[in-house]
Amino acid sequence: MASKSKAARLDQKAYWEGKLEERLKVLSDSGLPPQRVTSDPVVRKIRAKIRETQARIRAIEEKERKNEEMARKKAQKASEPKKEKAKKKKKEEEKQELSKRQQKKLKKKEQKNKS
Repeated sequence: MASKSKAARLDQKAYWEGKLEERLKVLSDSGLPPQRVTSDPVVRKIRAKIRETQARIRAIEEKERKNEEMARKKAQKASEPKKEKAKKKKKEEEKQELSKRQQKKLKKKEQKNKS
């Protein structure tokens, strides 16, 4: 299982770069032309590992940057004062118009009281 930590990936990158230097030194000591050195399968494999490790490091850095951004936004949101929601008051409910039926009932009561 590959490591997800940045430090481990940096160590891997240093390891593969050391391996590449060793291989290039061995090939140059053997007297191969530079064109053959770059097409050497071992050299290509090591360079691929380095590219792979660099890509993973970039992904880890991007994730860290996003986490920092989210933490900054969260802190900013927490520091802002909370907005109070408007609550309905009972008076507003009472002010609402009465339905036709209720109006009719009130009229009847008033007429009875007058009579």
